[in-house]
Amino acid sequence: MSVSSTPTSNDACLSIVHSLMCHRQGGESESFSKRAIESLVKKLKEKKDELDSLITAITTNGAHPSKCVTIQRTLDGRLQVAGRKGFPHVIYTRLWRWPDLHKNELKHVKYCQFAFDLKCDNVCVNPYHYERVVSPSIDLSVLTLGGPGPSVDALVKDEFDAQPSHSAADGGHSIQTIQHTASSSAPHDAFNSPALLPPADSTSSASSSAFTSMAAGPANAPSSWPRGSSFPPSIPNQNVHLQHHPPLPHTGQYWSVHNELALQPPISTHPAPDYWCSIAYFEMDIQVGETFKVPSNCPVVTVDGYVDPSGGDRFCLGQLSNVHRTEAIERARLHIGKGVQLECKGEGDVWVHCLSDHAVFVQSYYLDREAGRAPGDAVHKIYPSAYIKVFDLRQCHRQMQQQAATAQAAAAAQAAAVAGNIPGPFSVRHIPPYNRDS
Repeated sequence: MSVSSTPTSNDACLSIVHSLMCHRQGGESESFSKRAIESLVKKLKEKKDELDSLITAITTNGAHPSKCVTIQRTLDGRLQVAGRKGFPHVIYTRLWRWPDLHKNELKHVKYCQFAFDLKCDNVCVNPYHYERVVSPSIDLSVLTLGGPGPSVDALVKDEFDAQPSHSAADGGHSIQTIQHTASSSAPHDAFNSPALLPPADSTSSASSSAFTSMAAGPANAPSSWPRGSSFPPSIPNQNVHLQHHPPLPHTGQYWSVHNELALQPPISTHPAPDYWCSIAYFEMDIQVGETFKVPSNCPVVTVDGYVDPSGGDRFCLGQLSNVHRTEAIERARLHIGKGVQLECKGEGDVWVHCLSDHAVFVQSYYLDREAGRAPGDAVHKIYPSAYIKVFDLRQCHRQMQQQAATAQAAAAAQAAAVAGNIPGPFSVRHIPPYNRDS
């Protein structure tokens, strides 16, 4: 993947800001994000070691330990950016890690010397010096993608206030707010459309855990995340269905969002499969063209809207024809452009780089976990130039182990109940069921 070289503190502010903008998660507008990053880079320009630590932390997604990145604490503890005030560590953690983060969900790591909660004169704003603790007051059980009513709305948590807000202790009630932001006129059918999640073939639990669905859409199409917006009904017009096939042969460092070291044993010693990824392109609920398989010797693959012949590392959607294609789909296809780039790292982690001028939408169990959401109940918007991890092989492996253990325990309990060793569903007051052969 062609990525410009990582800047250092000796480079111009504009170059540093441009590089750091490429790693934002998209929770805020581009203008606000740029103002916030410019403000931070200028504050750190005289502290080159801290600026280098910030650049390293952001460009490697926290893969390496980094130092504190500090700015001076204000009187009320808040930082003003573009006319909005918010806690500085929350602003930058939302910017580069969790777009839907609430300020009460952050907890600093033990080695952070200038964490916000420590009340020092300087405040650490290194996003990877904080961990997310999901608030128990959020009821995730009702947030299902296919359910009716409020369940299809986005969960948005306010952090910025036009006026200084009171603490959680003021008045004895929580300051956390959960808003359903889809407009009342937006059709809920957009979420229930089968084209959003095209039907897949029967797969193992590993591939279903790794399932990712991506839909290309216009940049001006409203996201399911930002305030006052709705999920665009035009998004389901075309979809790319990806099925991940772990484990992978591409060696390298295991990237962890929790700053773990890469010295971990491999998950599997079995030979790698011939292909690490399968990509299917859908228009509405109909697959167009054949499934594109990415060979294991190509860790990076591009999916774009151009018409060049597809090769081992490139899948061009522009050349695919469909006699049932509508004008709406034709218009949507014009927005694909440079598309997306998928990269396999380590044993099998998958990252997405949005190369298009328009955002893409991803369903990812890994991002659900990072956002504190129930698996499969959210669609994540990835903005242009964003580069984000969407699949973690070790997380999938743990889920497979848990499912296997649960299935084995259920089978053992059923076998014991049938044999009369323990009370089963047909036992009465701990008396084993009648055996007509005895």
